[in-house]
Amino acid sequence: MILNSLRIVAVGAVAVVLLTGCTGPTVVAGSEVTVAVAEPFTSLNPATSYGRTTSTNANVAYLAGASFAYYDDQYRLVDDLSFGTAEIIADDPLTVKYTVSPDARWSDGTPIDAADLLLAWAANSGALNTPDFDDSSYVDPATGRYATDFPAGTVYFNGAVGAGLEKATQTPQLGSDGRTLYVHYDTFVPAWKTLLAPGIPAHVLQAIASGQTYDDARKAKDDLIAAITTADQLALGKLARAWNDAYNVTATPADPRLLLSSGPYAVSAIDETGVTLDANSQYRGDRRPKIETIKLRYSPDELDTIKLLEDGDVDIITPEPKADTATTLGGIGGVTVVTGSESRNEHLDLQFADSRSGMFGDERIRRAFLEVVPRQQILEQLVTPLQSDATVLDSFVLHPGSVGYADAVAANGSVAYSGTDVAGATALLAEAGVTAPTVCILYDPASDLRQTEFALIRDSAARAGFVVTDCSSPDWQGLLGVGGAYDAALFAWDTSRLGPGAAGSIFRSDSTLANFSRYSDPAVDTLVDQLAAEHDPAKQAALATQIDTALWDAAYGVPLYAYPTLTAVRDTVTGVTRSPQAHGVFWDAWQWAPAPAG
Repeated sequence: MILNSLRIVAVGAVAVVLLTGCTGPTVVAGSEVTVAVAEPFTSLNPATSYGRTTSTNANVAYLAGASFAYYDDQYRLVDDLSFGTAEIIADDPLTVKYTVSPDARWSDGTPIDAADLLLAWAANSGALNTPDFDDSSYVDPATGRYATDFPAGTVYFNGAVGAGLEKATQTPQLGSDGRTLYVHYDTFVPAWKTLLAPGIPAHVLQAIASGQTYDDARKAKDDLIAAITTADQLALGKLARAWNDAYNVTATPADPRLLLSSGPYAVSAIDETGVTLDANSQYRGDRRPKIETIKLRYSPDELDTIKLLEDGDVDIITPEPKADTATTLGGIGGVTVVTGSESRNEHLDLQFADSRSGMFGDERIRRAFLEVVPRQQILEQLVTPLQSDATVLDSFVLHPGSVGYADAVAANGSVAYSGTDVAGATALLAEAGVTAPTVCILYDPASDLRQTEFALIRDSAARAGFVVTDCSSPDWQGLLGVGGAYDAALFAWDTSRLGPGAAGSIFRSDSTLANFSRYSDPAVDTLVDQLAAEHDPAKQAALATQIDTALWDAAYGVPLYAYPTLTAVRDTVTGVTRSPQAHGVFWDAWQWAPAPAG
């Protein structure tokens, strides 16, 4: 059975309050759901540049994490008061009071408190990092992980700088209750409610970094607080190294402290086949699960994944959305198939500096290449058969159907790339004085969609003389942004959860979060800062249009399409829905339940 899903988009700042309480659903003993995932699990810390390159890491952290708020499947922000409260107490500067509930605790029973929030600030703000330190020369291009230690005395948390906490440059203050942290932002940050959450346990990181054996978690937290509030460079350097590297794992770690959880589930096992999470018995929040065990099974091959579903070895799959796949799934008994769309966007990005061939430092060569990218052909071959009303994506910043999208497309210059122009591309290459320029494209070789995209681009670009070569790698996520690794990259991102601040994380010159292209434009820096501080949707759209125009003018790359979705669920599990945002089917996994017998 194949169903069409309806996406309902909430316009404006809508918040849903999840009320606190001690009652809720209970775990069904022995219940288990297995979900196939296409990307491997590589890190228990998805906030590092290495950890955030695979969605599986992020989804595991989401299932095992707690936060002050999260987004539902209708783009509404849900306040989780059972974890704590986040409230603005001053506007100039923006000051937010984050208070953790007294019931919140890690899965070892240790209370979650201000020390854990302070660590999250230190790691993801970059405020305590050694000024002007460049970590790029310490990264192994083959893996994306650090190959050597930083120089002695260096402090460098490789956190999510660019997501918004970097705007909180002042060290926060701890409240007298031990559960409150006051964070001062230099400017308004729209995502203030979701920016701060306990990721890594403070007492565990302190013990690992210092090498000390603590009998009292409180003492470990106090030592970490002292290191941060006094800017102890030696202690901070050790904390940063542990935060960056200790949580990168491919098997169940020997140290069980690395598996501590703050949310509904806790990781219990890791191996080459995937990750197992069990219901967290210490969890006291309102997202209490019904399913006892969730397994994420790594299955990069689509045919294998479908066979796993057919044989009953997995219960939920979200394969690449293709018409023939939907037809195949619809013929499997006891399986419900749903098609829809999501906020994830496929795009082709070009490297402005440090590319493999060095060609794309010249705007004329970038523009020539983009003029022979067959966007419409890619859409018609890969998306339209499943989603008949799909259109080419013509904005880098706005989503189709969002406020201002149509006006932006009419004004941003995307019309210049509405079709391929071989003659124009050839003329630009002649003007640049190059013939047969090489373009090596990075992409996921396990993705049939990207293999097809690569082939279509290669064949189309050859008409203008480009020699497009294959830089695909199983470690493609870790190679994003690595100098000399490639010239262009095919991948997708979903920044909708970041709101207006998302543009800065990608396009701001100094962003280390997602500016993989080394794009730099002071005028765009100003625009993305203005966008992040703007409340009015119409003014946001106007600023987004200006950013779009600058990106098209600079031949930044090309957006391709908004992803369609395809989800198949065995009838043995109920309550599975899919959010168009980042966490997909996992967004409310605590609502899953075994289907009634009979």
